Amino acid sequence: MPEKSEKPGKTMRNKVALIGGGEKNLGGLLSRAFAASGAKVVVHYHGSQSEAEETVRAVEEAGGQAVAVQGDLTKVADVRRLFDTAVDTFGGVDVAVNTTGMVLRKPILETTEDEYDRMFGINAKAGFFFIQEAGRRLNDNGRIVSIGTSLLAAFTDGYATYAGGKAPLEHFTRAAAKEFADRGISVNVVAPGPMDTPFFYPQETPERVEFHKSQAQGNQLTHIEDIVPVIEFLVTDGWWFTGQTLFPNGGYTTR
Repeated sequence: MPEKSEKPGKTMRNKVALIGGGEKNLGGLLSRAFAASGAKVVVHYHGSQSEAEETVRAVEEAGGQAVAVQGDLTKVADVRRLFDTAVDTFGGVDVAVNTTGMVLRKPILETTEDEYDRMFGINAKAGFFFIQEAGRRLNDNGRIVSIGTSLLAAFTDGYATYAGGKAPLEHFTRAAAKEFADRGISVNVVAPGPMDTPFFYPQETPERVEFHKSQAQGNQLTHIEDIVPVIEFLVTDGWWFTGQTLFPNGGYTTR
């Protein structure tokens, strides 16, 4: 077991952080926040090259170091190439956060096989192999965080394949927390409530948006600015958390 004195302190100075979906929304804000704390950042993106380049430029203009890497995380070879690039560019990886995911709101009886496969591909398969490769490549005392959903603890309609695709993250995380513990690597899930991002609104009617707001403290959706400090805590002072699912969701519930 690595020595306690080697564990991260209150900043990420001289650490290397790899962020799946790190070009925009929650991932983009994390990229900037980690860089502001002194980390070198690997910004993964799937299709938004211009946003990835903008995030890298913002980090560099603030005096940090970053590199953008394109990849489809449902392809294991791309996951491995992503971590290869981090190691080749910055010499290693200390923190791996996977913010990628896909949302679909559709009744079970109307869901097609292609939709099911697509949802489980990005939400479950990509999540599994991201954790696997992080476990192989992270330095001792590394930190792995996956983004889940507060629907894991809710009874609701329409989100069977989304919540179902995210649910395996909890089990992957618990197993990985045990399997990687001898190297001091912590593994956790952060499960926000419905987030005020472009991914949310196409799935909902205005009436349901208001309903979701009503289920949380302050009558509002989750803001990405409220989630970043939770993840920052987990990868620095919160190293003692492992195998856990944290629900920073303003009390959101549809029970």
